[in-house]
Amino acid sequence: MSTGAVLRAFLSGCARKLTREVPWPGARRLPQFRALHACPPRCAGHNKWSKVKDIKIPKDAARARLIAKYTMLIRVAVKEGGSNPEFNITLAQLIEQCRSKNLPKSTIEAAIKGAEKSKAAAQCLYEARGPGGCWLLIEVLTDNNTRSHNEIKHILTKNGGVLCDGARHNFDRKGVVVADRDGISTERALELAIESGAEDVQETEDEEAKPILQFICDMSSMKVVRTALEALGVHTLSTGMEYISNSPTPLLQLQLEASAVLLEALNDYPDVVRVWDNIQALE
Repeated sequence: MSTGAVLRAFLSGCARKLTREVPWPGARRLPQFRALHACPPRCAGHNKWSKVKDIKIPKDAARARLIAKYTMLIRVAVKEGGSNPEFNITLAQLIEQCRSKNLPKSTIEAAIKGAEKSKAAAQCLYEARGPGGCWLLIEVLTDNNTRSHNEIKHILTKNGGVLCDGARHNFDRKGVVVADRDGISTERALELAIESGAEDVQETEDEEAKPILQFICDMSSMKVVRTALEALGVHTLSTGMEYISNSPTPLLQLQLEASAVLLEALNDYPDVVRVWDNIQALE
């Protein structure tokens, strides 16, 4: 997997799916949800699961974590493609994502300026299993692979998980166009997905609990889908790559809670950029 793809991947929070039979496809309450499908159904995170796994993360801690990880991503992008976003697409997308998440301009500029003095970092994607047999993909940026590997292995073992090959087969690499919700109804979101050529749409919230929509599409179609959405009057925020689950693992409540603890521990580790899961909550 290229560094560019890894850097572009980090953009969304835990998705709360919008469901309905038209082809395809984890916060604090436990309401029912609907998933909009614009092609054959795929299974991503259940809304109930999304509410469970985010409940323990204080907003200020999540904000500090977000800033630290975007700073790391920007520094890697600058080292690999230069500090001019006009000639560095990866950096331009990261800056756009930072702005959409209201990261301070001074923080972005400091990250770019500090890139030359920072240590060289490499990206890794670890495959693992968690409580109840769920599958995890753990994206890491590190200047010490051995240290990161050992620490992630320790976190997994301590919290009912294990490094394990095979997780990647449970996910598809997809493009994601993030847009403001702006009062768009569930039905209209589905219509927009179909009209723009997206495969699916997910309803979720950003780090500040602001409602947003994520339009899922083929990686090569992101620009086309974004242009179409804007032509339809949708205010888009950013684009990027995601691993979307294609084979969910249903978990009981106790397993969901154990998984939430594991994910929080992984996300608290500074080298971890993002963790994807295929967890689905049993009703």
